[in-house]
Amino acid sequence: MMANKPLALVTGGASGMGLATVERLARDGFRLALIDRDRALADKETARLHALGLDVACHVLDLTDEAAVRALVQALPPITALVNNAGAFDERPFLEVSSADFRRAYEINLIAVATLTQASVQRMPGGGRIVNIASRAYLGARNHPHYVASKAALVGYTRASALELAPRGILVNAIAPGLIATPMLRALSPARLRAQLALQPTGQAGRPEDIAQAVSFLAAPQTGFITGQVLLVDGGKSLGGIAA
Repeated sequence: MMANKPLALVTGGASGMGLATVERLARDGFRLALIDRDRALADKETARLHALGLDVACHVLDLTDEAAVRALVQALPPITALVNNAGAFDERPFLEVSSADFRRAYEINLIAVATLTQASVQRMPGGGRIVNIASRAYLGARNHPHYVASKAALVGYTRASALELAPRGILVNAIAPGLIATPMLRALSPARLRAQLALQPTGQAGRPEDIAQAVSFLAAPQTGFITGQVLLVDGGKSLGGIAA
């Protein structure tokens, strides 16, 4: 890593929206710490990004391991931009969702974010940026109440963090993706996916690069008067209309 570049850390950075974000921020002039739990995939994508001349370092980490998270942050240079992208999603009928399902969703989608954020901001310089990847589902959705609740909690945490950190010049925002063509989309059945696409005003899923573009905007030092906000990047689905 080149020491004269600001450092951005992206969790879940080896695939999907996280990988697109790593590449975009590296092209924006950040040096990147790519965090993922899949060592083989993280090594593969880091090598590919190196071949493109991008400044990326790979770190394999279980984000639910609080001690490991705090140790990594202490070992890195101060983080200028933090993108909390890693998350867990699964579908099941309302009456089949267990308390363990809720605990797992909150552990990954909220508590791991809070742990990493708290560790990072203790050394984050003024002008730092935090972008949390929530979900359009925080507005409400069927077949995954545990996921919906955890992402709604993440939006609340974003707003609380923005208030707490504003005096230090650190801005905190969330992006709420809609249907995006990522590996997580494979959790939907074909019939469910067709039904979801039918509700899209655009008639299609978004691309990981659409989310990376939004992260780039919110992480940029030039974006200095936006904090505590949720940017919906959902192809218009939150408008409530249908494609036809």
